[in-house]
Order: sequence, then structure tokens, then C-alpha cells
Amino acid sequence: MRDRPLRLLFVSHSFPLPGDPLSNVGGMQRVATGLHDALAAHPGVELHRMVLETAWEDTTLRMPPFMAGLLRGIPRVVEREAIEVVLFSSMVTATLALPLRRRVAAAGARLAAIPVGRDVTLPVAPYQWLVPRVLRSLDFVLPISRATARECLARGAAPSRTHVVPCGVDTAAFGPPADRAAARAELLRAVGAEDAAPGALLLASVGRHQERKGFQWFASEVMPRLPQDVVYLLGGDGPATPGIRAEVERLGPERRVRLLGRLTEETLAMLYRGADQFVMPNVPVPGDIEGFGVVMLEAGLCGLPTLAADLEGIRDVVSEGENGHLLPARDADAFAAAVLRYHADRGALERASARAARHVAANFGWPAVADEYLRILRTGTRDAAALTSHAAAR
Repeated sequence: MRDRPLRLLFVSHSFPLPGDPLSNVGGMQRVATGLHDALAAHPGVELHRMVLETAWEDTTLRMPPFMAGLLRGIPRVVEREAIEVVLFSSMVTATLALPLRRRVAAAGARLAAIPVGRDVTLPVAPYQWLVPRVLRSLDFVLPISRATARECLARGAAPSRTHVVPCGVDTAAFGPPADRAAARAELLRAVGAEDAAPGALLLASVGRHQERKGFQWFASEVMPRLPQDVVYLLGGDGPATPGIRAEVERLGPERRVRLLGRLTEETLAMLYRGADQFVMPNVPVPGDIEGFGVVMLEAGLCGLPTLAADLEGIRDVVSEGENGHLLPARDADAFAAAVLRYHADRGALERASARAARHVAANFGWPAVADEYLRILRTGTRDAAALTSHAAAR
């Protein structure tokens, strides 16, 4: 390994407003900000950045001038700072690789991007015409999961340039509570659920409310199969929220399914530390894959085993019996049985909680993930045949 740091320019449109982390939330956003901070702290990186800090609802309006500014600004920064790698945090900003490639290469820099999932598969014909051309213009394609890698390879990404690097989690920000009973009581007070049955099993989900997340399916198909002392706490919001709320009200379990809305970081940690199990009940949606699922890492680090649909990038997060269980998507009986297993055996739940925290801490800390990015960006070598066969195996 060479002595001097790698000079890297980090480009992202996914940052929240300064001091307001709730202004722009989601998996792509957490990947971008988490990786940025890990690279900034890495002694082997000299980090420069060009990022859009914006509220989620303003992103569409602010993207055109931001992208135009990148067209002018990236070559200038590359030349002025002798940048060696330009790293785009998603395929959205990586579309600029097409017009910038020759000028950036002439300055001695290489182009890398982190495909997340939907930024590859978005089923819009003009965009799908563009994606293969962008992938072929990159020196490094760094998908966050094997599922996303398969989508990239299917669209013409060169196997020799494609390297799967998982997402990470901030091990300092999340961790199991010293006293889960006290954490549970604090959570129930915070969400107004003090009337939950004593010893109730608390299930938790967090994410943007959209079809592929399966929240409405879980509330309508799985919760009616569970005892009255199982409570489902659902954080986040999004386009599917009205449908979820209507379905919950129609079915009548409004006191067992609680919609918590958008959560502060403090309340999110409280949810993870006070609940019993995390649920990732995704359903397959054409053109909209789950690239990874950072929330499962955060929950696992806090001691929540995950019950997850056996789909897409989720498979790279959940190791069977270590930090949770993979279940057939849309199989309500399988999900209910997995919940009931721990409902009936709280000792098994306690042991699963400890295993989940250990597994995530050992395998997904951001410093180790940043090391892997640095290794690839410095060497650019990996056994592409092994990558392709490994991905095909899943």
C-alpha cells in the first residue's frame, strides 16, 4: 500500500439539509452520508466533495442546476486537486460520466459509481436506454449487493470492473440497550402505546412507505394471524402511507398497528432498542428492487433479529440464524410462524438478539467497508469470474 492518501472526489445528490437529517431520508441517502463520513475519517483518503444538500421534496427542482454545476465543476476540481478517482454515490449523478469521461481521463482520474437498486432498474424507457451507456463509461461499478450487481451485469457492465461492496452501519450510533425492559417502557411511552398488553411482543419496521416495502401487506395479511399481544410499530412515511392507514382502519387493528410517521434519529434508536423483532416484509415489484436494506443493520446492531422476505439485496444482509431469518415473500403463514416462534420462547428471542448484535458489529462496520472501497479503487483488481458465479448462485 502506498504512503500518500488517495485523492478522491465524492459526488452525491442525496444529502439532507445541514442540521436537519429528516429532510432527506432513505437507503440511498444513508449510504451516501455514511460512506462519505467513513471516507472522510479514513487516513488513506484525501476527500473532496461536491454534494447537493436538499429536502427530499425539493430534490427534483434543485437537481437540474446542481447537475449543470457538476458538468462545469468536476473537471475543474479534478485538475486543480489532482483527483485520482471521482466517486458518484448513485447512478443518478453517474449519468454525467458520459459527457465527462474524456476530460476526466485526460486529467488522469478514473470514474466510479455506486449503483443502489432502483437507480439501475427504474422502468422508464429513455432511462433504460441510458443506463447501459453509463455503466460502460465507468472504470469502477460498485453495486451495494449481488442483486444490484446482477442488474448491472445484465445491462452491460463489464464483469472485470464490477465489484460488490456492501453498505455499512455506524457502530457508534447504534447498539443494544443496557436494560431492554427499561428501553421498552421508554419506547411505549414515546409512541403512546402504554396500553399494550404486559409482555406484548413488539415488532418494528422502518422505511419509506412504498409498494415494494410490503408494509401494507404485512399489516393486512400477517397481523390478523397473530395474537392480540403482538404490536406492530411502523416508522416512516411516503406515497403508500394513505393506503396503509386505510387498510389498518378497515381491518380494525388500529391499536395493534401504530403508524409512527417520520422518526428523529433519537426516536429511531429508541424504536430499535425497545422493540423485540425487526420486520422487512418486502414484496416483489417489477422494476423496483430492494438494493440492500441499511435499516436491518441498524436494527440488528441494537439487538433486533430480522424477519425478512427472501428477495434481492436483502439476501446480502440477513444470514440465516445469525441476524435473522429469510422467509418466502408474500407467505403470510411463514411470517406469522416466525413471529410466533419467538412469541412462545422469549429465551430463544434473547439469544437471537445477542447473536444479531454480534454478527452485524463484526461484519458491517463502516471503517471496514471504507477499507474495501479503498482497496478496490487503488488496485482495480478482482476475480470477475468469481463475482459472476457467486452472484449467479443466489
